[in-house]
Amino acid sequence: MNRKERVLDLFFEIAGLFIMSIGIHSFIVPANIAPGGVSGIAIMIQYLWGAPIGFMTLLMNIPIFLLSWKRLGKKYTLQSLGAVLLSSVILDYVVTPWFPVYTGERLLGTLYGGILAGAGLGLVFSRGFSTGGTDAICFLLQLKFPQIPIGKMLMLVDGLVLASSVLVFHNIEAGLFGVVALFCQTKVIDSIVYGSEHGQMFFIVSEKNMAIKDRILGEVDRGATLLKAVGAYTMEEKEVLLCAASKSQFAQIKRIVKEIDPDAFFIVTEVSQILGEGFKSVMDDTL
Repeated sequence: MNRKERVLDLFFEIAGLFIMSIGIHSFIVPANIAPGGVSGIAIMIQYLWGAPIGFMTLLMNIPIFLLSWKRLGKKYTLQSLGAVLLSSVILDYVVTPWFPVYTGERLLGTLYGGILAGAGLGLVFSRGFSTGGTDAICFLLQLKFPQIPIGKMLMLVDGLVLASSVLVFHNIEAGLFGVVALFCQTKVIDSIVYGSEHGQMFFIVSEKNMAIKDRILGEVDRGATLLKAVGAYTMEEKEVLLCAASKSQFAQIKRIVKEIDPDAFFIVTEVSQILGEGFKSVMDDTL
């Protein structure tokens, strides 16, 4: 990766975490909602005992990172740890002391909090980074229960946090507004990073397909297929690399192709469903 790409990565990461922190501090916290994830648990802890949200988010991620180091790999863990450290500093020492909080209509606070948090996370995810937390928990759980789709695990974990928020805030609307904020956050993330598709299909024509294939297998942990093809103009035999991936892996695969062969012919198509090994099982599909 060249220096320009690294600077862009850092810019998007800082900007995204800054926007997310404003959404949490200025809108979500005053609305007394906890829209899922480790940050939602940290918000409830702050409500009960006044502990800083950023610090508690970092503290709760430590055991998750220890497990992910062994199970998910050093690169994923270090990237996530860096994002969480940066997020904690921005939230506790930059946004919280200087930015005002919104104390008006609760529904507006919920909507804007979800939108800003989603926009911030969307910028972070668009560069292929992760913030650990719920994602890491679900990846670790899937190693133990591979038959359960990752989407269902995310819903289960976030659902438990939302249910707990009703008890902590002593208000059933905390859970209802939390669902609204989580919905807005998810939709904004999808619109920034992925669009509305459920997955992507990649067709890559390159003289360096073997190197691209090795990087995808090693770094993204996705399979790939080499297809024999013939160029219609030159009538020369070529190989087309076919790869299906989940929406969260789009930026990472795109970067791999760009780094190895900037001149590659790269086609990305949207697919409504991907079934089979590594995705939702055909047996689980309700057609």
